[in-house]
Parts: sequence; structure tokens; C-alpha cells
Amino acid sequence: MKLGFRDGVLYDHNRSNWDANGPRPISWSLWYPAADTARENDTAERSWFKKAVVAHDAAIRPQARPYPLVLLSHGTGGSAAGLEWLARRLADRGFAALGVNHHGNTGNEPYRAEGFACLWERAPDLSFMLDHSDDWLGDLSSYIDTTRVFAAGFSAGAYSVMLLLGAVAQSSQFDPSRMKPGGARGPREFPDLADHIPTLLRTSDVFRDSWSRLSTSYRDDRIKAALLCAPGRSVLGFSEESLKTVDAPALILVGDADRAAPAEECSAWLHARLPDSRLKILGGGLGHYVFVPEGTALGMAFAAELFTDPPDIERAAIHDEIAGLSAALFQGNDVKAIA
Repeated sequence: MKLGFRDGVLYDHNRSNWDANGPRPISWSLWYPAADTARENDTAERSWFKKAVVAHDAAIRPQARPYPLVLLSHGTGGSAAGLEWLARRLADRGFAALGVNHHGNTGNEPYRAEGFACLWERAPDLSFMLDHSDDWLGDLSSYIDTTRVFAAGFSAGAYSVMLLLGAVAQSSQFDPSRMKPGGARGPREFPDLADHIPTLLRTSDVFRDSWSRLSTSYRDDRIKAALLCAPGRSVLGFSEESLKTVDAPALILVGDADRAAPAEECSAWLHARLPDSRLKILGGGLGHYVFVPEGTALGMAFAAELFTDPPDIERAAIHDEIAGLSAALFQGNDVKAIA
């Protein structure tokens, strides 16, 4: 099946960008089954990631029933392109997939401490896209079903998806007032994050406004089920009472050798508190970054640790397995019965 692709930028005028000089930008990428007549073309863009050939702005492959939609939320400091591997596999299985770049917390623009500290701003990006679907669907509007919506997220993206399911944060992982002596003061991509927060609270109205919304509910009942890939330590800040109210099924996947977000510390903790979830630990010495794409020569040269798996592991095969599990969930199978 050919893969269609479109992208663009929308602006949320109800939220400011971090510079306080305009609305919050939400750049988006859409993957979908393309018509047989679509013309595919290689991208000239140099990337760390291996990507499939796509048909830009192609007509969609017609079928009797509109394609269900899967929202994608990337890991901290990542981008929508980092979940292209899942998007194209879902398209092969009869879904459309929409990813966004979360402002200030994406590699598609300069990193901002605000974007890394205020992870709760990511969930409204996805709800905004549903609210304004007419602005990006265009001629695809009758072919993609925005009433059958699912979500998938990796690491901080899993945190974002949990907010959409109804989890409510009661604390921030890097709030200086809550940090233990000697603990990490930021993620891999922003290791001194906690040191920026006191200054931002003093100097930035936009940051203070966002920080005050930490414990807001971002629940979006349009999300029918969710795939959570390697949820990070940020999920430990969720209110346990709020987790009891999550009624959408969730499939949690994590590698058995994940040191960034250890299975027992993060995924198992979350699984134990969700009413309808399944935890599957992927074996074979798999680390945190098995959920990012296969690397190109450029990616291996600059960040080999993101793309290196145990010698007997084929990352593409792991991605095939994940896509199959997620499609089974989104097709309505009982999450607890998914192998």
C-alpha cells in the first residue's frame, strides 16, 4: 500500500508561544493510506531516521468506511517524525495517524526550558487538532473519522496521552522544591532544567500562567484507547485518585533493559493503578530508544546510542510487533487479552 503524507502548522490563539509575542504554534504531520494512483517520491531531507517513501498531498485510498485516526505524541525533545515508523505501519493496517511537534519540547525548533518543564501543555496540542480538524483535513474530511480516535505516545508522549485519558498531575518531576539531593536535574536533552525554573517563575508571565495549570484536567473523552510506549518517570507525578477514573483501555509497552524509564519503576507503577490496562515487557535486552526509528548513517554518526540494540535484535521486527499490538487494541480487542 502507498503512503500518503501531508504537513502544516496551526496556531492556538488561546495560548501564547513561550516568547509571549504570538500564539502557540502546532506543526503537524499526517500519514494515511494513499490511492493506488499516487506518485511516491523520496525526500531530499537529510535525517537521523530511516523513513518510508511517501506520496506528498496524495489522494487517499478510498474505502467504504472512513479511516479511524490515531494521535501521536513524541518523546521529550523529539518530533513527530520520531513516530513515523508507527504511523506508516498503522496506515498499512487501515488507520490515519496524526503527529504534532510540541512547542519548546521538540527537536524541530530550539529547545526551551519552558517546554521541557511544562509537559502538561502538550496534551492540549492534540485536543486542539481535533477541535480544528477542518483546518487540516481539507479534502480528506469525509475519509478520516474524527469520532473514532485513539492515541499513542512514547516516553513524555505517554505522559501526554495519559493526560488526555484523565490523569491529573499533582507535581512536576523537576520542581526544585520537590527534588531529592543528588537527583537528576533534568532529562537527557536538558540536564539543568530544574535550575531554570525559579528564574522563569520570576521573569516570565507565560511560564507562570502555564505552571499554575499543572493540576488542570486535560481529559478528552474522544480518545477511545491508548498505546503507552515506555512511559517516563514524569507519570509518577500523577494523582492516584485521578488514575482510578481513567476508563479507556491502555496498552503499556516497555523494554526489559530500559534504564531511562525502568519497567518496574514507571510502567508497572502505572499499570497497577489503571482500571483497564495491560503491561507487556518486551524482552531481549531492549532499551528506551527501541521506540524511536531505525537510524541512518547520519543518525549513527551523531547519536549511535539512540539506534543501537543488542546484536540479535532487529528493530524493524520489534516495530512490526508493536504496530500489530496497537492495531489490535484500536480495532476493539480486549486490552487484557492482547498477546
